[in-house]
Amino acid sequence: MATATAFIDIPATTDQVWQLIGGFNSLPDWLPFIPQSELSEGGRVRSLQTADGAVVVERLEAFDNAGKTYSYSILQAPFPATDYLATISVEAQGQGSRVTWSGRFAPVGVSDEEVVALFTGIYQGGLEALRANYPA
Repeated sequence: MATATAFIDIPATTDQVWQLIGGFNSLPDWLPFIPQSELSEGGRVRSLQTADGAVVVERLEAFDNAGKTYSYSILQAPFPATDYLATISVEAQGQGSRVTWSGRFAPVGVSDEEVVALFTGIYQGGLEALRANYPA
């Protein structure tokens, strides 16, 4: 299994950050490259449309509102990976919060390095977009 991790520090409380990102259907609220999300299966599956029209379907695997974290798997996506499981978490960091987005996955048709670079870029880009919601 390959892994990727990115984190960013945000000048807001964990409650403020979780309010924005804690909902499984909230990606369009903070992630510009996911303009659309629809829930199904009682809120356990989300169908995402990317800015370039691709479809990604993900399943909520674990949710801890008090711990401000959730994990999800990918059911369908145009990514060169299988056995994908990612976690987003928010923790107190000094006067603000640290958001960590990490995942594990098995590459398909590409090297570990290529798929790690892909997901690290997605996570870091997403976290930078999130950070833009909280001016210093």
